[in-house]
Amino acid sequence: MTGAGAVAQAAALRHTSGMMHDKTGVGVLGAGGRMGQAIIAALAEHPHLQIAGAIERAGHAAVGRSPGPGCPPGMTIGSNPGPLAHASAVLIDFTAPSALAATLEAACEGGAAIVIGTTGLEADHHALIDRAARHIAVLQAANTSLGVTLLARLVADAARALGPDWDIEIAELHHRHKVDAPSGTALALGAAAARGRGVDLGAVSDRGRDGITGARVPGHIGFASLRGGSAAGDHTVLFAGEGERIELRHLAENRDIFARGALKAAAWLAGRPAGRYAMDDVLGPALR
Repeated sequence: MTGAGAVAQAAALRHTSGMMHDKTGVGVLGAGGRMGQAIIAALAEHPHLQIAGAIERAGHAAVGRSPGPGCPPGMTIGSNPGPLAHASAVLIDFTAPSALAATLEAACEGGAAIVIGTTGLEADHHALIDRAARHIAVLQAANTSLGVTLLARLVADAARALGPDWDIEIAELHHRHKVDAPSGTALALGAAAARGRGVDLGAVSDRGRDGITGARVPGHIGFASLRGGSAAGDHTVLFAGEGERIELRHLAENRDIFARGALKAAAWLAGRPAGRYAMDDVLGPALR
């Protein structure tokens, strides 16, 4: 990581460029994937953001090609996050956990803020994010949908109000290609429920059941993962009490909602001081 002077110089150069074009430059990581392409398409229509560049992993078929319609002539997808970080005010990362360390190092060296939408992160990845957040603004989200962000607030409020007498089960459905389970969004919703109850999710989490499992443990939060077809992401949080049930649901009809949310997060994050942020910050203060 470079010093504060180099970070400030890079930020100043981007600010001058942004003033010329009146748009904030966004770098897209994972440009050849489904989410990357959805973000690039959304950028082409955004009134305040513009694509500053795009990368994919070395050897990917998309490297060397145009990122997509609406991109400047001659712009091609690269494979090095370093130059992209220096050219961008904000990076948007929907890649793989294995790429995160190099991405964060590049972002810190280039002084670029970063929105991380990559799922399947482990404790060591979050430690890397915490370290990077001392130098740059980082927003990490398991789901960039504003609807899911609001759902998490509702789940926390319901868990707090209903108490441990109500059982909580979280079910999620995703497309057949998803590699991690439960989904990052399901875990985030479970964390919201645990936060509402004032408990640690790791201590009360049931990650699927099979065979003779015995009666449900009071106070536990259960997860069920379904995979099939092209489902973009459906999440249901069930609160089951004696003689009554409440279901809070979010249904994602396409990936455009995640792309729009990621761009809203990028626009909000640009120019923020170093620190770790969440989609709940973008949504704004809770209504009470």
